[in-house]
Amino acid sequence: MSLALIIALIYGILAMVGGVVGYLKARSLPSLISGIVSGLLLLIGALRAAQGIASGLWVVKIVTLVLVVVFIIRLVKTKKFMPAGLMVIGGIATLIGVLV
Repeated sequence: MSLALIIALIYGILAMVGGVVGYLKARSLPSLISGIVSGLLLLIGALRAAQGIASGLWVVKIVTLVLVVVFIIRLVKTKKFMPAGLMVIGGIATLIGVLV
């Protein structure tokens, strides 16, 4: 498995954990749902890409790009690094990994 796919797996786990933490701290059901769904999509996409299925890599790219945009908007609004800044950095690292 390539380093890019390992990074995508880590980013997927981070998204899922972030969704759970968002729910536990703020009782935010949208955080829980979006974190679990986006995290699962990233995990499934990375695993499919590892199996040589090209659509898996596209899933990782698209979900990551959407998350980066969403969290940039959130970072600009809140001006708080956690969790938005961390997710932006993780997303950019994932995008660089899968695009190079």
